[in-house]
Formats: sequence, structure tokens, C-alpha cells
Amino acid sequence: MAQRYDSIRTASSLPVSRDASVTGRYRALPFPEQWRGPLLTLCGAGRDKPLETVPTFRMDQVIQALAPDVLVRPRPSRYRDEGPDFWLYAPEDIPDPLPDTAFRALVGAWLKDLRPEREYRSLLNETRDALFEDPPEWQEGVEVELLRCPTTPGGTAAPDPRQFQLTTDWLARRLLGKLEPYDFGAGRLRFRPMPRGPRDQGAELVSQALGHEGSRGTEWFSVVLNITLQTVPFDPLPRFHLHTHIRRYATRVGVKSGRLYLPYGRRSTVLLRPRVPWLPGAPASDRFALARLGWNKGGHDWVGGGPAGMLRSMSLTESFPDAESVLTAPAEWLEDGMRAAVVHSTAMGSHEVGTGLMPDQRSRIVEWAEEALPEQLRPAPALVRTRLSGSTPANPRREPSEAAKKAVEERQRTEARRQGAAFALRCLAPDADPGELPLLEAGVFWQTPDMRDTAVAALIAHLDLKGDGGAPEDAGAFDGTVVLEWQTPELTVRLRCRKLTRSLGHDLTLPEGSRHSREVVTAALGARRREMADFVSEDGPVSLPSLALVEIDRARDFTSPDHDAKFALRLGCADAGVLTQFMAVPKKAKGYNSEKSKDFRAAKAWDDGLRQLGVRVHPEHSLGERLPSGMRYAAVWMVRKNRRSRTRWAGHVPVAVLVTPEVSGQGLARVEGWDDEARAWVPYPVMLLRLAKRAEVPATGTLPAPRGGDGPVSRPSWWADMAAQRRAAEEWIQRVRRSLRGTPTMLLAHGQNMRSHWTWLQDSKVVADKFRDGHAPARRLDPDLRLVRVRTSRGRETAQWWGVNPDGANGLAAHLWTNPNTGPETARAFWSTTPKARTFKLSVAADKLAPRVNTKGKLTVDTDKAAWNPGLVELTVLGCHTEDGDSPEALALAAHQLRQAPDVPDALSLPLPLHLAGLAQEYVLPTRAEEDETPSADAAADADPDAGAAPGLAKEPEPHDEQQQLSMFDAS
Repeated sequence: MAQRYDSIRTASSLPVSRDASVTGRYRALPFPEQWRGPLLTLCGAGRDKPLETVPTFRMDQVIQALAPDVLVRPRPSRYRDEGPDFWLYAPEDIPDPLPDTAFRALVGAWLKDLRPEREYRSLLNETRDALFEDPPEWQEGVEVELLRCPTTPGGTAAPDPRQFQLTTDWLARRLLGKLEPYDFGAGRLRFRPMPRGPRDQGAELVSQALGHEGSRGTEWFSVVLNITLQTVPFDPLPRFHLHTHIRRYATRVGVKSGRLYLPYGRRSTVLLRPRVPWLPGAPASDRFALARLGWNKGGHDWVGGGPAGMLRSMSLTESFPDAESVLTAPAEWLEDGMRAAVVHSTAMGSHEVGTGLMPDQRSRIVEWAEEALPEQLRPAPALVRTRLSGSTPANPRREPSEAAKKAVEERQRTEARRQGAAFALRCLAPDADPGELPLLEAGVFWQTPDMRDTAVAALIAHLDLKGDGGAPEDAGAFDGTVVLEWQTPELTVRLRCRKLTRSLGHDLTLPEGSRHSREVVTAALGARRREMADFVSEDGPVSLPSLALVEIDRARDFTSPDHDAKFALRLGCADAGVLTQFMAVPKKAKGYNSEKSKDFRAAKAWDDGLRQLGVRVHPEHSLGERLPSGMRYAAVWMVRKNRRSRTRWAGHVPVAVLVTPEVSGQGLARVEGWDDEARAWVPYPVMLLRLAKRAEVPATGTLPAPRGGDGPVSRPSWWADMAAQRRAAEEWIQRVRRSLRGTPTMLLAHGQNMRSHWTWLQDSKVVADKFRDGHAPARRLDPDLRLVRVRTSRGRETAQWWGVNPDGANGLAAHLWTNPNTGPETARAFWSTTPKARTFKLSVAADKLAPRVNTKGKLTVDTDKAAWNPGLVELTVLGCHTEDGDSPEALALAAHQLRQAPDVPDALSLPLPLHLAGLAQEYVLPTRAEEDETPSADAAADADPDAGAAPGLAKEPEPHDEQQQLSMFDAS
């Protein structure tokens, strides 16, 4: 019998009261504003458009690499409402972390980095002399309040910006100073801090590298602790989250190349620990340093020659590690006191150390760390079950254990799919003759006969179709277009099978070479898009949105990311009125065999594809009269296009989805999307096709100049551009809100995704039961509207957690939870957890650090097994009408039940309407969510750490691709 958990603990702590106070003392260096004039003169020499601010980002990076005990703060901006601050901080007990001679050397190197051209050598020398005529001076005894903070008008804690960095660093140093190394039974973990710069939130501690003997030899990993400062809406106390995870290191060199494989176009992070301080006169430090390896002028090297590209012009006490030596002998550098440890990325290949930690081991590490808490902090109270029972929807997914019952259940599910498809098709054509069966038009654009036959068989099984649909006996007939057709009691299914010819599924046509300009890539995308639209249209015009499964290579099988044709095919099909779902070409390769999984991938492709047509089984709430009658659910999502996207253009596209449940009791619901041009709600698949038009790239003349180029930049500043985007987004939200009047509606918004454009969702802005969009001030919520903000563990904003088991190993629990210290009438923040995914069988007591005795009494090792934990999802009822009988707890429980869609095998990371809104971005941005490793966006077994990109399973974002987590040296 499964363990019942009545409470869960979070890996978080908070002040004992609002008056709790700790004062930190620092040596601080203000940014020398007297340097502004000479520096801007140097930077602007010979340029048409002078700079407005001094570019200090590269200088900040080098300080963090060469003087890691110094904390670098971002410079106050005139665009932010910030008080005065210092540039550099160092705890008072650290002796002279950046001596004057070392600081002068850094400034000299910085100036050379700003203007390396020979013609400005004289101006550079003049600037250096001018700067040191009036050098900045360290101020002693600077006091900073580390705990106490004011509150916003809405009653939420409002920490000082410095506390996010200085307080977490203070806690990390206290943990190292107060505690003995963590004893895990087979050894001890000794942690060292990482440097933190102006873009890094929180503190990070990394243990020594531990070896795991796998089938290929020794693989290495560390345990990482992250401390971050967070806030919860309407709570006057800040929270400190302690996140634990595994960091793996790359040591496997290629047989042919003799070096580590570094993915093309990506920079690989390296942890560095010099034997002596690099800067002459600097004190020794326990902290690691960071640098990045990347492709540079025909070979791999440190990015820019070292941290921020400034090391080659400096005289160092110890030479900086040679990049080629680190790449060819990574294990030697790692074993030598971690002098250089290359962080493993999933793009580098497989690793024999599994990712993540299971809840019992995580709880023990957190309890050890909590012993270092000062008297002013206490562990956060355990969360308890909400008063309302029934955390599952009225129509939950059932898994019968008996084979006969399982067959009956499967027939019922296929019948429900056909009924759902018929309902969705009728929503697409409301004027059709109700006496005629709806027609489901679908297609398969195949490259291999094996995958074609697999896709056809998968559709037959998915909808329980009878017969082969009239398939020809001669396999050669499939070289043309073959139409298969089936009749069911609910609908007619027509499937067109056509070979994907004309090299449409192959590399985009690009000039030879490894680097291509945005104009070249854009032109190739446009050409392939038009070719695909013409290919699809040859079968005749499409009156209603239809669906096609397209067989194409995995992204890694193309020559380079620029050559990937998937996005062009999706846009071309959309232009012809066809929605797309992709299947990978079955292949065998070293460590990879997609032929074994082709049946599963084809089934999931149909499952996900039909959902694009609006075929969903809606989770019906079980709250009865606790919710307003006829409640429907709307969700807003912001699709962001940026320089990392295929279009390489910064922009934003808002998406809104409306789910209206039917009263039939069969889980049917009308799914619609907002068409802002028509100012109307349209069927979901229609919205997807219209979104594809938003993927157009602006004309070449309006594109921003390449980074680092000398050409003029036509776009406005980031701040001005963001202000314009916010105005447009809030005016769009205003139009969506007005369209929802007249019917009770719950509006769902994802905090991390939406708050940058809809600022009302920010903790510092929100006030209970009010609403703000457009230019008007906050006002009372519309009578029919309820606002619920969803926040996930992205960015470590929700804490890691475990179910409390007083009699054994701590584990995982599924329910909606609340703070026991908050009354049921006043509680607005709730936390949702769901069961562990069925595909992950690892015990909650698994130990990644030492052997353990399992339930069968045998010794087992779990280091090579991947850990999986459902993420903690925060559901905050920002606005409702309690005076009219609304229950915030009931609204939160309804949102919790929306994560449990009956037609998907496992819980979603987001409520269903938000999930659908997030998936819509596949028609605006190129995505790899559908590669065969993650064949289903609804059931991704190995989701990306940045879970907000394409919401899938309720997976905690274990950073198993550490390159995405260590972003200190990313471009400014």
C-alpha cells in the first residue's frame, strides 16, 4: 500500500519574525563615476554613435574569475528605481581581496580590451593616466541589512536588491564556516563556493569531484548547493531556498580526435582552481573560478583568450591553463585538485552518472545544512493538505491492473478519442450538416516505408479503426499519393500518404562554411517554406485545418543547426492550412537506436497531433457548487523571439487560449485561441495556423546590426524597446479581458513567462483582488473574472520538497498543500504536487553517493540512475470575489486538477489551458521538443532544464545540462 503523507517539507527557511535583523559589514568600492567622461571618450572614438554608458560587463567577469571573493554588483541604472549602491563588495573579514596593484593591472587590461586598435594606443594611455589621477578608494565598515525588508502595498516582502546577492553569500559562507563536511556514509563532501557576478542570483557551493566506476571507466560528478532569496505574494517574510543537484564533468575524449567533443556553436563551462592566485599580491581563495571554452578561428580555445578576453595582455602569477591541454587530458586536470573541470552537457553525449537526487537523500542534505542557520532564521513550516478533499478531477485517468479490465478501458479510451475528434471537428465547422459525420483529414509525409507503415498502424490503433483503409497490396503504389479511409460511428477518417520528395526534409540550402549570416539563413528558411507549401497544396486546397505527420531527421543529424529544415517545413505546411507533428527517421547509431522506439514515437505523434486539432479530454473539476456555475478557463502566454531563436530577431508574440467545458460529462471542451486581428476567439487549430504568419522575419533593413559589428543599430535601446513591448502586451491583455465578460472565467498566467511584459504579475506590484492592464491604474476585478498566477521551479523560484515520513524514508506525495499558519479564509498561496511519472521507478530512498541495502536486502548502487522529482507548482489566487462567495482554496484546487488531464499518461507541469497556450509557440519559434528523445510534448521523459519553454511533465528542472545553468560568461 502506498505511503500516505499528511505534510510535505520544502527546502526553504525564513526569518523568525518581521523584526529579525542581521547586519553585514563589508569593504566596498563605489564605481568611479569620475571615470565616466574619459571612458566614454575612449569608447566613442571613431564611432558614429557614441555609447551612453560605460561597458563594464567584461571587467566584471574578469574580477569574478581572478578575484572570486569579490562580489560584483550591477551598476545602478537610470531606467530602474534604485538607490545608490557600490560596485564591489568584500566581506570585512577577508583581507584585501583585490590589492591596488592587481586592480590597476585589471583596469589596464580592461582598457586594452575596450579599444585594442593600434591607432588608439595613444588615447588609451591618456585615458589610463586620467583614471588613476583620481582612483576610487575602498570604504571600510559599510553596513548592509541582510534580513529585514519592507513590504509592498500588497503586503509582499520587498527585499533590497543587494540582499539577493549579499544575504545568500552570507548564508553560504556561514554554512561552510559552521558545519563539518557532510558525511554521506562512504565519505565526506567538502564544499567550495563559486564566484557570483552581477547577473547571478544567489550563492552556489560545489563539492569535490567524486568518481563513479562505470562500464567505460571512471566518470566524475559533484553535489551542488544553490541558495536563493525568493518572495511569495502577500507574505511579508522573504524565503531562502536551498536547491541540491548533481553536476557531472566531461572526461571522455574521442577515439579519433583525442579530445573532448564540444558541440558546435555552444560554449562549454570550465571550473578552475589555481594552485596559487593568478593576480600578483592577491590572497589565496577557496572559491572556484569560471571560464568558457568555444570554437575560435579554426580551433577550440578559451572564449576571447580567457575570462572575458582580457588575460592575454596581463602578467599572471601562474599561467592560465592551456585550452588544448584541458581538452585532450580532461581527467588529469580534474584529478589534480580540480584545477580544471569541464562541465558535462547532454549535447556532449551520454554520461554514466545519473542526474538528480531522490527526496530522502535530498532531505538529509538539507537537514544538515539547516544546522548552520542563525537564530534569526528558521526552517519553513511543513505544508499540510488543504481542507477540501478530492485533489483528482471527477474524470481521472484510471490504470486497471487486470488484463481484461485493461482491454475494456483501452476500448473506452479510443472511443473517447473518436468522440473528442468529432466534437473538435464540429467546433471547426459549426455550420456543417449535423446529420453528416465529421471528416478527419490527416496525412503522412514519409521518407522511409518502415516509418510510413508504422504511422498508419499507430493511427489505426489510436482510434480503434477497423481494416486497413483500402491500402494497396503493391508497395510501389505508395510512391504516389495513397488515400486510406475508415468509417466509425463518430466520424470519417481520411489519411493521405505521400512521400516527402524534392529534398524537402534534407539540409537547408546554404553556402559552404560553418558560419552563416542571418540574412542567408532567413532566405533559406523562406525558400524551403515556399517549396513545402507548394508541395502540400498539390493535393488540393484545404477547407478546414488538417494534420500531417512529417518524417524528418533529428536536429543533430543535420549538418549544423542552421541547416535544420524542421521549422521551415512547419511554416510551409501552416501556409497550406496543415498542422504538423514530426517523427524522426528510424536510425541505428552508436549508443542510439530509434528503430526500437518507432511504434511508441508514432503513437505519441498522433496523440500530440490530434491535440493540435483541439482533441482533448478536459479534467472536470470535482468541486460542485464551490465554483461558479459554467466556469471556463483562459490562459495567456508570451512567446519570446530572441537572438538565440532561428529568426535571430528580438520580439514577442502573446497567445491566449480559452477552454470551455461542455456539460455532457464526457470530458469534452471547446478549445479556442484569441485572434487579435479579428478581435475574436477562433478554434485552437485556426489560431495555430495564423500564428505561423507571426514567424515572419522583418525586412533586412530593420534587423539589428550584428553584435560586435561597427554598423549602426536601428533598433531602440533595450529599455525603450521593452517599455514599448509592455505597453503593447498590456493593451492586448485589456482586449482579451474585455472579451471574457459575461461568463465566469478563471484567467491563468505563468509568472516566469508573463511577468516581464505584464508587470502586474510581479510580486512587487500585485495587490489582492485588483487588476491592472493598459495605462489605467489598478482597479477592482471584473465581476466574472478570477485571476490565478502559476509559478514553477524555473529559476529555483519554488522550493524543492519531499513528503514527510516519520517512520521511514521521506518520499513523494500528490495533493494541494497550504501553509498551516495561514487561515483558510485568508490563504491565497497554495502549492501543487503530482505523482512521480510512471516511467521512473527509482526508489525514493535511492542514494547517489554510497551503496545502500534495498527492500530485498541486497546491496545496490544508484549513482548511475537518473532521479526524477515532480516539481512544486505555486498556485496563487491573485484575484477573486470572496464577498460573493468565492473560495480561494477551491479556485486553487480547480487549477491543481487542471494539471491532471485524463488523456495523458502523467501529470502536466502546468494547468491544461496554460499547457496549450505554451505549446502554441511551436508555430512561432523553432523548437526541438519533438525530437525522438522527447517524442511527446505532453509526456517528455527528459525535459529541458528550462521547463518554461515547452511545458510537459511535472518534472522538477534538474539541471542535467549544466551548461545552461552556468551562464555567467554568456554574452551581455
